[in-house]
Amino acid sequence: MMTAARPVESGLGAPGDLDRYPYAEAPGAGRVGPPSWEGVDTDLGRVGRRSTGSRGRGLHGQLVQQLGQMIVSGDLGADRPLVPEEIGQRFEVSRTVVRESLRVLEAKGLVSARPNVGTRVRPVSDWNLLDPDIIEWRAFGPQRDDQRRELNELRWTIEPLAARLAAGHGREDVQQRLADMVEIMGHAYAQGDAITFSRADSEFHSLLIQLAGNRMLEHLSGIVGAALQVSGGPVTGCDRPSEACLGHHARIVDALAAGDAQGAEAAMRQLLTVHPEVERVVPAPREH
Repeated sequence: MMTAARPVESGLGAPGDLDRYPYAEAPGAGRVGPPSWEGVDTDLGRVGRRSTGSRGRGLHGQLVQQLGQMIVSGDLGADRPLVPEEIGQRFEVSRTVVRESLRVLEAKGLVSARPNVGTRVRPVSDWNLLDPDIIEWRAFGPQRDDQRRELNELRWTIEPLAARLAAGHGREDVQQRLADMVEIMGHAYAQGDAITFSRADSEFHSLLIQLAGNRMLEHLSGIVGAALQVSGGPVTGCDRPSEACLGHHARIVDALAAGDAQGAEAAMRQLLTVHPEVERVVPAPREH
């Protein structure tokens, strides 16, 4: 067990900020029940998973990660009251560490702090599901399958649209680089070099998003790619090298060169459907 962190006097917020996270329940506040700390490894030095946003931040980052994982996993359910004094005692950290950790979790939408109510866990609908830490915590928790499905559905929305938009931007330099990536993938496939194939495939999709000329799509695509890597899923449409995968990439390049927006979009949908995980989540036609 780690010893309690020494309170840090510098860098604190304005006077009164500490009251935002009361160390005792407000009078009359309805409690759903105390958080269950049973079975929780309270030695923060042994927290195993590295969190993207809290990496390398000492006790503060480790407590953010521990509490975040507990909330995302459901160990601390929605509307649970979080009493900072109890947290500090349980994890043997200072009031300052607890306060700053709860601020981070509030910024991620995981908890809320209100006068006369205290600090409580917020429902999933309030979470920032695109936050890198929450993506990682979901990836290693019971919501792993839901996250994979949601990410694949998001890809199904983003990448065909990007392909259609890219056809309207006749940048020959980027189109040539796309063709080069397909050629590299072909050589790698022939040589059985899965690593080079995957790198060229990832570069292909990144270039395509850039060619679309939509910065918001590019931002979402980056989040999806990073999240799929964390989740253990394929970053691109091909989970393994194949002739079918190569063919769909080549058809996308041909459609872009011809300025065929519909053809590029259709080829991208076919590419995504090559992967069974994506195909499984593609919505079936609705019956009217």
